[in-house]
Amino acid sequence: CKKAADTQKYTWEEVKKHSTAEDAWVVYQNKVYDVSDWYEHPGGAVIFTHAGDDMTDIFAAFHAAGSHAALRRFYIGELIESSVTHKDERQRAFEGGYRVLRSKLIQMGMFKSSKLFYAYKCSFNMSMWAFACLAMYFSSSSLVHVISALTMGLFWQQCGWLAHDFLHHQVFKQRKYGDLGGIFWGNLMQGYSMQWWKNKHNGHHAVPNLHNTSVHTTDGDPDIDTMPLLAWSLKQARSFRELHADGKDGKLVKFFIKWQAFTYFPILLLARISWLNESAKTAFGIAGSSKNAQIELERKGIMYPKLERSGIILHHIWVLAYCSGFGRFGVAYTTGLFFLSTCSCGLFLALVFGLGHNGMAVYDAETRPDFWKLQVTTTRNIIGGHGFPQWFVDWLCGGLQYQVDHHLFPMMPRHNLAKCHKLVESFCKEWGVKYHEADLVDGTREVLQHLASVSDDFMAEFIEEFPAM
Repeated sequence: CKKAADTQKYTWEEVKKHSTAEDAWVVYQNKVYDVSDWYEHPGGAVIFTHAGDDMTDIFAAFHAAGSHAALRRFYIGELIESSVTHKDERQRAFEGGYRVLRSKLIQMGMFKSSKLFYAYKCSFNMSMWAFACLAMYFSSSSLVHVISALTMGLFWQQCGWLAHDFLHHQVFKQRKYGDLGGIFWGNLMQGYSMQWWKNKHNGHHAVPNLHNTSVHTTDGDPDIDTMPLLAWSLKQARSFRELHADGKDGKLVKFFIKWQAFTYFPILLLARISWLNESAKTAFGIAGSSKNAQIELERKGIMYPKLERSGIILHHIWVLAYCSGFGRFGVAYTTGLFFLSTCSCGLFLALVFGLGHNGMAVYDAETRPDFWKLQVTTTRNIIGGHGFPQWFVDWLCGGLQYQVDHHLFPMMPRHNLAKCHKLVESFCKEWGVKYHEADLVDGTREVLQHLASVSDDFMAEFIEEFPAM
């Protein structure tokens, strides 16, 4: 770093001007870094989600102590703290408060994993896989085959949560071991590319429920980049108009947005097929799932190319063997079992993470709140209710029933989230920050009502434009 007398100082307004991947300045603990075009960042293009902004808290959430040393070569100066006029004393105290809470959780050992817990979860998952395979192999009953296929769909869903934990480095602090665990539970057992998932999921964590700046950019949350099939706000529903010279919506957009509350579940059924496709394209270097992912793929390539590709190939081989009854079934029966297991998995997976965020607050880049409020207000915890006991919810959701707490502390092992939640709840009450929770039934109802509300607002514009309709 430069000597204090020679250090360049920048105002907040100057930092805000550098908000694109090609011209990206970020702030970390009041130091300014120029990370323009740094697609080689170990975490990928996620760093550009905070271009022209303060990344202090999201950086802490995703990195081990000492990781900021990698930023030294990008240091260009200091932020003039007095120029940050959008933060009053209460806001500064609030931010200081949740940083103290994070330090307290570290001292309590809440980020240390129980290897015994994860050995149990891995063993339980493999027992589900073994049951599904043995039932398909030994039985000639169609009913048993259906039960087996649904079990396999549930197995894949549970693999998703394990891969999630390994790749968030909740299990092992040495990232290589977490990556290898992610390749086993992701590539081999699910058919999902580790690198595809990391790129997509890291972006989601950095900016949950944040709109892309425009239909041509990828600086928002990839998990709500669902147009033209689904729109989570009226602004998003209108976003495809800039693709047309006349500034109007196409017939496809009108149809899907009008009926999205009804097409939501059918779309979820096909989610796994889409993820298998995107994963294969990423792992084999065919195409990235977004502009940022494509550039990252071209610049960095795949971190573990042989492991990722062989994992996906082996996955499809064993799935084909399984769905064909290990060579006993015809093409139609095999295809039916494949779609039953695959579509049920898509539903089981998307149902949980859909409840985590869908129907919650959605923000524009320029109006997003601070790190804590962004994570809390865009996220829903899932509780027991309507006949679903809490123990079942805990198992089904794989830790994401504490979605609020996970988003605040993504590297915290799931078995510590219940304890963490009590401290988060207390902190939110102290500072008057509301967090939301709902059971599986009420949460799903909220999501569908939100989709219907966006549809109504969207269609109301056409009624105003064409009142005779």
